[in-house]
Amino acid sequence: MADRPPLPHDPIVVEVRALAERLALARRYRELDAHPAFPREEFRAMGKAGFLGLRTPIRLGGRELSLPRTGIALFHLGYLGGTTFAKLSLQPEFSSVLAEHGSESLVQDWFLPLVRGERLVGNQITEPGAGSDAGAIALTAERAGDDYLLSGTKSEAAFAADAEAAIVYARSPDASGTHRISAFLVPQELPGIVRSVADPDLGERWQRRGTIVYDRVRVPARHRIGEEGEAFSYVQRELTREHALLAAIYLGVARASWDETVEHVGERAAFGKPLAAQEAVAFPLVEDLARLESAWLYVERTLVRLEHGLPSDGDAALAKWLAVDVALRTIDHAIQFHGGRGYSGALPHEQRWRDVRSGRIAHGPSEIMLLVASRRLWPRSGRSPPPAGSPPPGETA
Repeated sequence: MADRPPLPHDPIVVEVRALAERLALARRYRELDAHPAFPREEFRAMGKAGFLGLRTPIRLGGRELSLPRTGIALFHLGYLGGTTFAKLSLQPEFSSVLAEHGSESLVQDWFLPLVRGERLVGNQITEPGAGSDAGAIALTAERAGDDYLLSGTKSEAAFAADAEAAIVYARSPDASGTHRISAFLVPQELPGIVRSVADPDLGERWQRRGTIVYDRVRVPARHRIGEEGEAFSYVQRELTREHALLAAIYLGVARASWDETVEHVGERAAFGKPLAAQEAVAFPLVEDLARLESAWLYVERTLVRLEHGLPSDGDAALAKWLAVDVALRTIDHAIQFHGGRGYSGALPHEQRWRDVRSGRIAHGPSEIMLLVASRRLWPRSGRSPPPAGSPPPGETA
């Protein structure tokens, strides 16, 4: 048996393992890829077990864990159940603008049930002409007495047909840039909303992304989240935390493939000796270990900085970029060294690769992550990179 380095440890890992075994997360991860659907049963069970509010304050029904402890829990959820259940665990974090800036009634009616796994709240920022450039959002929110009228189209939205409500980002008519963008909690059964699911994605198919069209949808002004025109400043802070936490997930998923591959090459013989004795196999896996361990240390340090309130936009962006890059390389080697079975659906490596591949786009593409990180190096260069994270495809789209 290979002598593998220990995984990140925290007392909550015992609970993560018990949850993964009880809900058969590894098996469900595979099933949800073959038969895409929102996992309602697991969603409710995770809420009941306290895994939908890892960072959520105790007063809102969460555990109020620190960011470093949350990162370890997410690493192990990714290790044991792929990206699906780790990202599902983050759904309240993806909706934290509701908890932090929504009215008491909105929090009671929507955020608390989300933490309990009783109601699914999605996010809708991305539009056909506004992905990384959130300043190009075209969906409008026109004031009409005590209501707003929402008109426009959101695209690439996760849970397009499954969410009971969504946090929808819209601009004031005739306004430009990000300073006039507001957020609204919009129940998805209101008159004038048409939802459709797109063709299956390359990965993370369980999210069933799609398009939502708003045709003068009347939304009460009391459903506005925070101040009018201030939503983009809210979501920027949320995205910074998300970048670092997503990095932990991707590294957990990659570590699972690395561990399985190390065992495999130690047992599989070729040309009269174990694959592990072949330098062409052993050396890439050793390099992958160095990258995985180094990336985790960087992610861990970033989570600590964020926990202490230190400026970390660039660190979080770079952590996400690094984790995705390392994870994809590692999983690609797992596919390669398992041969034809690795490339097939018989093993989970190809699904893990497809799911992690979304990380180069979701929550800000890799190119934007590097631009955000560059501001730390040249803060007075006059460079104006795009905002620190576009919405997915995926959870925050």
